[in-house]
Amino acid sequence: MKKHGKKLMTAVLIAAVIVLGAGCSSSGTSGTKEESKNATIGIVQYVDHVALDAAREGFVTALADNGYTDGDNITLDIQNSQGDQSNLSTISDRFVSNKVDLVLAIATPAAQAIAGKTTEIPILGTAITDYEAARLVKTNEEPGGNVSGTTDMNPIKEQIDLLVKLVPTAKTVGVLYTSGEDNSIIQAKMAKEAIEKLGLNYVEVTVTNSNDVQQATQSIVSQCDAIYIPTDNVFASAMPQVQSITSQSKTPVICGESGMVESGGLATLGISYSDLGYQTGLMAVKILKGEAEPATMPIEAATKFEYAINGAVAEEIGLTIPSDLSQYVITAK
Repeated sequence: MKKHGKKLMTAVLIAAVIVLGAGCSSSGTSGTKEESKNATIGIVQYVDHVALDAAREGFVTALADNGYTDGDNITLDIQNSQGDQSNLSTISDRFVSNKVDLVLAIATPAAQAIAGKTTEIPILGTAITDYEAARLVKTNEEPGGNVSGTTDMNPIKEQIDLLVKLVPTAKTVGVLYTSGEDNSIIQAKMAKEAIEKLGLNYVEVTVTNSNDVQQATQSIVSQCDAIYIPTDNVFASAMPQVQSITSQSKTPVICGESGMVESGGLATLGISYSDLGYQTGLMAVKILKGEAEPATMPIEAATKFEYAINGAVAEEIGLTIPSDLSQYVITAK
């Protein structure tokens, strides 16, 4: 009986060890699976300015509204290159090395940098004017690779019409933009066509970086009656500098987007970058759920445009706002 009792006790102990071991193994496996459910999204923003910040915030809001919250069931790795190409390369390399599940690239240079590093990780862009022209996709309608997103193409003809409405005496329109930004080149060409079609004279001055902004602005105010600046990352960050010159010369500045108006421009008819970022976030939700992939997701565009007029700037340059546009006067931040 004693021998049988010892054998029985030994068997029970062995069984208990096996069960406990299995339990620990099961717990460890369960934890790994749980962690694998948490997608990591890398966000690379080209530079800080109102429009790009709004696009990023709109994207994050869309994720949260659809049940994807940073620190809960997703991890957001948010990086800003501060307009530096070498930083873009470093950030992109890190995202690829860390095998993030999705990348949001804010602005054309950011998208080009990460797209040049991977053909596997899904990439969504926003604040990009023309993906096809930027060589990010095969076509805007059928991307065909790992990149898709939203375009910030503005109603440029209507923006020039707004310029003429606000400055009906203008004979010559000057355009300022960055020569190295694909999106700016495209918009400047479209602006030239719209300006010349109205029988107005067109002049342009370009910059290569923010160091050129002051000289370029001083040069163009002596050549024109009004200025048009498209959505341009360098100028968006330098609008206070532009305003300091155009306010003295009393030169109206029509901008590509409302953030530039808030920062010192006169007016725009443009998109909401917050809404555009939100729209991009909804595309990300589809990818995270496995419902779509960039290759078959057409580039999406904004569905509405909004006026924005800086009343303080109008007063400063002595411009009277037409009564039918007075409701669109904003208070600059």
